[in-house]
Amino acid sequence: MVQSLWNGAWIAALATGAVVIVLIVWAAIFHRKRKSKAELPPQVRYNLPIEMLYTLIPLVMVSVFFFFTARDSERLARVDGDATVKVKVEAFQWSWRFTTTVDGKPLQPVAGLPVNDYRSGPQLVLPVNKKIEFDLSSDDVIHSFWVPEFLFKRDVIPGIPEDNPGRKFEITTLGRTGVFAGRCAELCGVDHSRMLFSVKLVTQQEFDQYIATNQAGSAQ
Repeated sequence: MVQSLWNGAWIAALATGAVVIVLIVWAAIFHRKRKSKAELPPQVRYNLPIEMLYTLIPLVMVSVFFFFTARDSERLARVDGDATVKVKVEAFQWSWRFTTTVDGKPLQPVAGLPVNDYRSGPQLVLPVNKKIEFDLSSDDVIHSFWVPEFLFKRDVIPGIPEDNPGRKFEITTLGRTGVFAGRCAELCGVDHSRMLFSVKLVTQQEFDQYIATNQAGSAQ
């Protein structure tokens, strides 16, 4: 959804830019003052049809952009509450604590320390192509939970009650396995740049094994 909105915006912007460039070149070539003619070219000020045209066209463009942005923003912010995998994300200066709940059963929390490489930070293990509900909280300053590959970012703001929908969001994970970088995207203090983590996407079978091992009390 985010990718389609992004691609559509780029296509519209490039098309608009192309039209503007063509009009500029056309005006510069065909409406320049010629040495053989001393008189001014025809003036078009106070031309009502033209003024209406360059007023209505931007208005239509902005309205279209607003419609698609509002539509997709509403979908992205919607939380159905039926995700079987839920992750409580606790942000603190300067790392993260992840507590995953599967079918109502919490797993062992994963917490970290400030690191220079996201692969050394706390790792959140999730299944591929699965709806995940995230619940974000912070007890100190504003942070921002960001996994670039997910094309989604949400600020983690202190003081928001647990029942407030503003601290929750849902996404469907990618359809491929791998380890993906995550970071805080809000300047939050001295070690902000070291507030890194990773998300490991695994197959459902591997995730089931991870759940069993984690519930058995083994360290991850």
